[in-house]
Amino acid sequence: MPMVYQASTSVQTGSLEEGYQVTWHFATYWDALSEYWPQFVRSVLYAGSATVLCLLLGYPLAYLIAFRAGRWRTLVLILVIAPFFTSFLIRTLAWKTILADGGPVVGALNTLHVLDVTSWLGMTAGDRVLATPLAVVCGLTYNFLPFMILPLYTSLERIDGRLHEAAGDLYATPFTTFRKVTLPLSMPGVVSGTLLTFIPASGDYINADLLGSTDTRMIGNVIQTQFLRILDYPTAAALSFLLMAAILLVVTLYIRKSGTEDLV
Repeated sequence: MPMVYQASTSVQTGSLEEGYQVTWHFATYWDALSEYWPQFVRSVLYAGSATVLCLLLGYPLAYLIAFRAGRWRTLVLILVIAPFFTSFLIRTLAWKTILADGGPVVGALNTLHVLDVTSWLGMTAGDRVLATPLAVVCGLTYNFLPFMILPLYTSLERIDGRLHEAAGDLYATPFTTFRKVTLPLSMPGVVSGTLLTFIPASGDYINADLLGSTDTRMIGNVIQTQFLRILDYPTAAALSFLLMAAILLVVTLYIRKSGTEDLV
């Protein structure tokens, strides 16, 4: 019902004072896309970067939990999901303190000359991290990291340890065992984790609003502004459907490319 209502709203014309009527005005979609396409591209880039970082950070941790944690497995899993006991908003606000100007994190990055590289890449501005693309990507990565770790752990935990022993008996090196056995068998978890991370991250607006600036606005920020401030409901509804269509297209192509249509 919400989707049907939003679909109807996206093709309406009128104003808040006079009321809206369904006039099948599909030009709203084109107008919205032509005006806000930079925010669409930025959302995909930020969400994609956060997803890659979550995968790079989450896979080793999930592997550690599944095969090396031993009796500490339950404790580590609790630590992974512990951030969910805190409000999403509070967790994001905490990053404003962590990345504050003059704080220890920014100071360490300056000492290591990391900010010189990120500034050259356009991810930061001078000696600042807040209100930059890097801050937004860091916030997205932190907030959605558990969504990557848990599917990866579930997939890795199902792998029979005797397969690793068999690979060793056949003189496979640890790297070869990982490449030929572990990684292929964990691909359902990789696909599930990347989807669970990319989909909500691409529509997120909290991180860009609190950690970014007007130059880092994502499409979620535009939709929120159109709905709650400008009160242009048809444009907001059209942007929502365009975002959903873009995500469905990316997900479909990704699943077909990865060859894991039968996710488990």
